[in-house]
Amino acid sequence: MDTNKKISIKINDQDLMVPEGITILEAALEAEVKIPTLCHLDLHDLQLYNKTASCRVCMVELNEPMRNKLVPSCVTKAQEGMVIRTDTLRAITARRMAVELLLSNHPNECFTCPKNLECELQALAEELNIREIRWEGERMDYPKDMSSDAIVKDANKCIYCRRCETGCNVVQTCGILSGISRGFNSFVGPAFNIPMVESSCTYCGQCVQVCPTAALTEMFHTDKVWEALNDPDKHVVVQTAPAIRVALGELFGMESGNIVTGKMATALKRMGFDEVFDTDFGADLTIMEEASELIYRLENNKTLPILTNCCPAWVKFIEHQFPDLIHVPSTCKSPHIMFGTIVKTYYAKKMGIDPNKIVVVSVMPCIAKKAEAKRPELTKDEQNNVDIVITTRELGAMIRETGMDFKSLPEGEFNKPLGETSGASVIFGAAGGVIEAALRTAYEWITGEELKNVEFSQLRGMDGVKKATVEIGDKTLNIAVASGLGNARLILDEIKEGKSNYHAIEIMACPGGCIAGGGQPYHHGNDEIIKKRQEAIYQEDRNKKIRKSHENPEILKLYKEFLGEPFGDLAHNLLHTHFEKRERI
Repeated sequence: MDTNKKISIKINDQDLMVPEGITILEAALEAEVKIPTLCHLDLHDLQLYNKTASCRVCMVELNEPMRNKLVPSCVTKAQEGMVIRTDTLRAITARRMAVELLLSNHPNECFTCPKNLECELQALAEELNIREIRWEGERMDYPKDMSSDAIVKDANKCIYCRRCETGCNVVQTCGILSGISRGFNSFVGPAFNIPMVESSCTYCGQCVQVCPTAALTEMFHTDKVWEALNDPDKHVVVQTAPAIRVALGELFGMESGNIVTGKMATALKRMGFDEVFDTDFGADLTIMEEASELIYRLENNKTLPILTNCCPAWVKFIEHQFPDLIHVPSTCKSPHIMFGTIVKTYYAKKMGIDPNKIVVVSVMPCIAKKAEAKRPELTKDEQNNVDIVITTRELGAMIRETGMDFKSLPEGEFNKPLGETSGASVIFGAAGGVIEAALRTAYEWITGEELKNVEFSQLRGMDGVKKATVEIGDKTLNIAVASGLGNARLILDEIKEGKSNYHAIEIMACPGGCIAGGGQPYHHGNDEIIKKRQEAIYQEDRNKKIRKSHENPEILKLYKEFLGEPFGDLAHNLLHTHFEKRERI
């Protein structure tokens, strides 16, 4: 097919010349004609395409010589001479009926629904001016699956759009979700409808991010935070991940990519947290350990490539899907777990606080962090290093509960000690940032020379797999970055087959990295939002005076006063972990 060839069509009396091969829906967008959709999703930069045409909300009327017919615009290709109407009574009625039928089998609990005002079905009903449900009768009645610490599955709210299935099976290649039952009672869930916790789910949350209703949501833990804040016997500290600062503002009507670090710090202090810290400190600490481990493996002919493991969803993916490769990733704990460990050891001793009275709250862009915090190998003396994890969305909800006008808050700062951070730690929020941060430190440690250009542009961008060759002294390192578990699978297959020539690899479960995490504000199919968040992450890095983790004075003080040498005995005991071979279900 000639991709440059144009064809002539007519939409609502507009004569158009459009590229051959595009759908009627795409052609309508070129004509600035809106056709409502529900199951359709086209996130080009995140490699997520859902074109099942299962909801029939995008119906349009196609005028043909012998008859007129209704067709789904999302999958019907535009052809030469087509005459299309999107605004006929027949087309509008068909759309309304499709939505009404969905609503007839949907719980009427919008006021208390986790996705109230964020639900695409709710928004579509308003857009189509639906004021009553004409078909009352039997509804699905399945129990909620709250078996995991991360994801809640409510099959009664499933509209069978299969977006989650596409995200899980095609993009992430986890193979957890599929159609269950038939006809009226059908929904999407794990095979045989086993509990989520018994499946091989990684809790990456990409299914939650694309679900148009509340059939899949995160496990909400805001009540636990409020209880801790109101307990006079508890010393409650909070840490916020790098990606939060470039997305939180969206929940308060701010443009995507606004950097709200200072406002966020102010809001958290006003909410009553005893100390407000930045997970970026934990990211700098991670680099000290991870760069040391990389150099150790290079100089001692140990297992290569080394794989970063800041992402708990990716860790669970390799445990289930590639258990024979669990010796390959770095043994470093993730930044927020490292930070929690330091709070309950070094900080507790320094401040004279009983660690058992400290509650560590992590604000994460990631749903998998909720499950990660409960992993037994990440505890110390049977004590959780992180007690409660909430998402960006949950933090936004808590701020709204207080009545604060977030946009008008003054700029605040994180508390000290443990408050100084570098630009290298900020870029953990975007895919490629972890390995770039590690290279900034590894370069100077290996060569003894200053790295003047700290930006590794070849490791940036939205591509699912990025590769680069980096010269460090007399060493040539082959680096790869994979974001999205489907892309991770490609890299892992190379390693498994002995075809890999990489020295270091970064893997993030979410396409684009933590900026597109399952706990971030819903992007509703707009990947421009993800790009703006990414740009803001790199701008925050450039705004920092210190841009290398090993130059962070508070990190150096931590090692001098407490940890000793990077990758030393105490650091290894507190900041490193191991992995488990898990059954693939």
